[in-house]
Order: sequence, then structure tokens, then C-alpha cells
Amino acid sequence: MALESSEFKVDNTLKERERVVLIGVARSKHELPKLKEHLEELHFLATTANVEPIQYFHQLLDNPDKRTYVGSGKLQEIKEYCQKFKIDAVIFDDEISPSQQNNVEKELKIKVLDRSMLILDIFAQNAKTLQAKTQVELAQTQYLMPRLKGMWQHLDRIKGGIGMRGSGEKEIETDRRIAQTRIVHLKNKLKEIEKQTETQRKSRGEMIRVALVGYTNVGKSTIMNLLSRADILAENKLFATLDTTVRKVVIDNVPFLLSDTVGFIRKLPHHLIQSFHSTLTEAIESDILIHVVDISHDNFEEQIQIVNKTLLDLGAKDKPTLMVFNKLDLYENEKLDNFLFENEREEILNNFKNSWIAKTQDNCIFMSAVQLENIEDFRNNLLDKIKKLYKERYPFKAKYLWGYEDFIG
Repeated sequence: MALESSEFKVDNTLKERERVVLIGVARSKHELPKLKEHLEELHFLATTANVEPIQYFHQLLDNPDKRTYVGSGKLQEIKEYCQKFKIDAVIFDDEISPSQQNNVEKELKIKVLDRSMLILDIFAQNAKTLQAKTQVELAQTQYLMPRLKGMWQHLDRIKGGIGMRGSGEKEIETDRRIAQTRIVHLKNKLKEIEKQTETQRKSRGEMIRVALVGYTNVGKSTIMNLLSRADILAENKLFATLDTTVRKVVIDNVPFLLSDTVGFIRKLPHHLIQSFHSTLTEAIESDILIHVVDISHDNFEEQIQIVNKTLLDLGAKDKPTLMVFNKLDLYENEKLDNFLFENEREEILNNFKNSWIAKTQDNCIFMSAVQLENIEDFRNNLLDKIKKLYKERYPFKAKYLWGYEDFIG
């Protein structure tokens, strides 16, 4: 069954954007609420890629169909809808195999993408530095390698646009040998860039390094700007920040290096993590992590788990971490009933805070970076952690900066 497109709040004023349909599969009815949330996130990804989601379809299957992912009956339903409403492309919420993509493309006669290709497309749009552009091209080429055969067959129907930015159009015209040569070249190029980056890291001297991590679109860049007064792009888009930014920050005579890293997301393509490993090195090699969480999001707890799992995969899970529950203002406005008495609202909010204070062993801060709420508590908590590390690792520098008698540790 297809759900009404009104749930997507389609902007009908943007007529030039490609019109797309989103497709997801659930194993049981119990998974439908989670699937709906995943499709809503896929919708957010699609709008970030500057396309217009018109409708979404879901299918209940114990296992995805090996040939078409959704089965022949559902595919026919999707085909009729796409023809009727002149849809430009369909996007699957999961990564589909090259043969599934080829089969669906043959049947629908329009462009077929999956979540991985959509994310790669967004990365291609947002890459600004040579390193980020090289990483994106490597990930795209690795993704397209097994799909080149199908792309040769359907080149006449694919006219560019979403999923075809960056290296896409160029690599479709190559064969596997040329693509493989390109992959080797890009990997070597990244190694050279990484050597330069490593030299820069070594030149930073005895400095405590702090990295902002978290799910995408939780407010990391806003906090980066708040602490460093840097002009980092901060907007309501997924992956608005792609290139890692490092700034030297001094607060109350305490110097440290602060980096903003690319946001994590569920179902992040494995080859993308591999390609961006050097960028994520800032998180891996940092001394302290600031794990930013958007507590106004309905499923922020799942987002915390996804970030923790990604950090574990990167080998950065056991670092000293300060949990920052951001967007407290939105949580109060959207999650607490306006008809409650003030004392009732305050009691509910305090119970919520206390539960997470207990879970994090009093290692968290509740704040609103936009509204500047509880900013001083955040800074003081962070500075305590930084000073403690200075005393442990660089005692002579700590004594020079503060003197042991004034040292907080």
C-alpha cells in the first residue's frame, strides 16, 4: 500500500527538481513503525540531494525478493504509479544488488538508486577540499564497479541528475579495467594527502585534541561555531558538514584543538566509511569526544546506539566522552504538553534529565546551542576534562599555564 504524499509536505513550487518515489521493505508488521521512520529519513536525504519525493511504497517480505527486491506484484504497482505521475527515479531504502538494480531498471525504464548511492550523491555535492573530493570519487567508483555492465545497457535512459554527480557520469563510460586503475590511483592519491595531514597533526605539538561526533544534523557545527567562533556551515541539512575542520580554541587560558567531523547515519555504506577513514582519524586520534545528541528527535536513543557502534568500529569508543544533549529548547516545546502546569513540566523534565545523568554516570550536559542555554555549564565541564588530561600528559605545560595550586583536576 502506498501512503499519501501529503505526509512528505511536498513543495510544489520547485518544479525543476527530479520527482522520485521512495521504496522500503519490512519483515513484519511490527517493523512498520521503524520502516516509516527510515523512509522519513530517506525523504530528508532526498530533499538534501535536491530532489522531490512524491510518494513512498512499502512491502512486507520475510526476505527481500532476490530478483526485484520487492516482488513482481509490488513492482508492477510502482511501475503504474511512476508512469501515471511521470516519476524520474525510484530510491530504495536499503542497498540493492547490481542484478536487482538492473532488473528493476529494465521493468520501470527509469533511473533506480539505493540509499548508498543517494548518500554518495550528497557527499559529492558537499565535498569542497581535495581530500573530500578524492574520498567521494573513490567511494563512488568502488560502488559503481559491479554496476558498470547494467549502466552500459541503460545509458540511453540515464540522463544524469541525482546519483550521477561527481565521478558517476565519467566512470559509466569506462570498463572495469579502467575503473580498477582509477581506484588504485585514487587510493595512492589519498595516501599522499594523508601523509601531509599526518605531518600537520605532528606539528600541532603538545595540545589536547577534542572532536565533535554525533549523528548527522544534531548541531555539531553550531557548537563548533559557539566554542571557536569559526564560520562553519550550520544548517538544517544532512551532511551539511563533510570536510573535517580543526580550530585552535582558547577558553579561560586553556588552549586545545577542536575538530568537527562528518555526521554518522544509519546504514552508512561500508565503502564510504573506508574512504573517509582518514577524515575520521580526527575522531580516532582525539583525546576527548563530545558526543552531540539531538534530544528533540523521536528516536535519539537509536541514534546514540548508531554513533556508538560506528565509534566502536573505528576503534574510538573507549575515549573520554562528554554527552551533550542538544536542542533542549525544541525538546521542551515539542515533547512536553503545553497544557501541563509549570511545576508538572519541570518535574517531567527533571526526571528525564536525572535518568540520563544516571545512565552516563553524571557525564552529560543538557543545553541549547542556538538559544545559548546552559552554555557555561558545558564549557566548564569540558574545561575540567581538558585540564585533567593536561595534568596527566603534559604536567610541565599545565604548571606553566595555571600553576598546580590553581589546577582543577
